[in-house]
Amino acid sequence: MNERRVIPLVSAQPRAASTTIELAAPPPLSLYVHYPWCVRKCPYCDFNSHAVRDEGIPEEAYVEALVADLEAALPQIWGRRINTVFIGGGTPSLLSPAGLDRLLTAVRTLTMLAPAAEITLEANPGTVEAARFKGFREAGVTRVSLGIQSFNDTHLKALGRIHDASEARAAVDHALTHFESVNLDLMYALPGQSLADARADLEAAIGFGPAHLSCYHLTLEPNTPFHAAPPALPDDDLAADMQEMIEARLGEAGYRHYETSAFARPGRECRHNLNYWHFGDYLGIGAGAHGKLSSHTGIAREMRHKHPTAYLAGAARGDFVQDRRLVDVEDLPFEFMMNALRLTGGFALAQFGAQTGLPLAAVEERLIEARKAGFIEIVDERVVPTARGRRFLNELLQGFLPD
Repeated sequence: MNERRVIPLVSAQPRAASTTIELAAPPPLSLYVHYPWCVRKCPYCDFNSHAVRDEGIPEEAYVEALVADLEAALPQIWGRRINTVFIGGGTPSLLSPAGLDRLLTAVRTLTMLAPAAEITLEANPGTVEAARFKGFREAGVTRVSLGIQSFNDTHLKALGRIHDASEARAAVDHALTHFESVNLDLMYALPGQSLADARADLEAAIGFGPAHLSCYHLTLEPNTPFHAAPPALPDDDLAADMQEMIEARLGEAGYRHYETSAFARPGRECRHNLNYWHFGDYLGIGAGAHGKLSSHTGIAREMRHKHPTAYLAGAARGDFVQDRRLVDVEDLPFEFMMNALRLTGGFALAQFGAQTGLPLAAVEERLIEARKAGFIEIVDERVVPTARGRRFLNELLQGFLPD
């Protein structure tokens, strides 16, 4: 067995920060599509989602706007292959299979979509049925992510979900019938939840044998009903016990903990999210969608018009982008680390320069300080967060904020 090599990572003397970037080639590219409607807004949700009103969803107009948005963005991605597509929301499973087929047909026609591209659709149990999943599969979806959150009716009601436990189980069965690759979203540290409750949810999810599980700690996000009127939640010690239980049990069940909240069977990681965490590029289309695109001029971040009404109005005049800015060079180290250090396996030292266009010297001293603090190891030319670094990720990341 080869012995792991620890990299010294010590300069003879401090070097000045870079003021320009030099990308040898743009990073891998993904496509994100935002679908902004849901049946009812959950009280913990701070995503760009809007409850369906009496007039219903203008599906045809919205799909046409998405296609026009993609067409308008083509000059920014000429000659670049799209490796993954992720349709998120909101509740994209409210789309009809015919509407989804129109959208994905346009993606295949207009872009260089990889033949074996991963195409993920988010779905909520209260909006799916067997026939709809069959139609999504026929339209080209290869992976479904189900927002289960819990298999406990009491906790689902406390979260404001529109489905119950029986609908959650039926949705998982439908998904596994039509898709080989299925992710189940679970939440823990829920109002009134005990450690035994969290374990029961986890065992129910493992029992279905999905390829992927995402386990999120419920947080009280600003500008949400839960933040304005917080429910009674488990204390920090109990929440930490839940997290440790989840990590240990999923490891026993054969799932690899590859990102802060993500667990997968070997080789079944979410390729789309991995591209985010590796600081890859992504074109975002749809209401409020964010994007990150690299070019010879720098790394740009974009946001589409946020509200569906504003987005559709913008589409009518060929104006989709609400905000576009080049990322300041001094912000790039933090933006890179904010993604890459979520990965339990960290990142290769060479990847920092390849994805940001900056020399390693731009972060060398900060990496040394993070290692001294016990937040990272630098082994086999990789930066790997330690258990301490993963637990205190925010503190680790603060070390890379611009001065």
